[in-house]
Amino acid sequence: MSQASGKIILVVEDEAIFLQILVEYLDGEGYRVLQAGSAQEAFAILASKPQLDLLITDFRLPDGVTGVMIAEPALKLRPDLKIIYMSGEPEAIFASGTPTIALAPILAKPFTLRRLHSQIQSMLS
Repeated sequence: MSQASGKIILVVEDEAIFLQILVEYLDGEGYRVLQAGSAQEAFAILASKPQLDLLITDFRLPDGVTGVMIAEPALKLRPDLKIIYMSGEPEAIFASGTPTIALAPILAKPFTLRRLHSQIQSMLS
């Protein structure tokens, strides 16, 4: 049984093509993948799904929402949830002052799928 078996990942990304690439890749690796193209979709999923293992979220989302604004309440609902931030401007995540920085690695865009895979394995091991 692979490490991916049964693991559920929520991917939040507003760039449709990038979201599609991530979802297809993670699905191919054997993860159950939920996807959200907006903060509103992410909050609906978080409110309705009883179990998630990992949240991968873009930092800058439409309407002034950040991945931190999704991750912090998600952690309150699921304290053992793992988080990975993605950003073309990783310094903005540090500037946000979020305490989740200590728990969540940041993947600077662009990144390779190999790097993503390595980070996920590290988080879920």
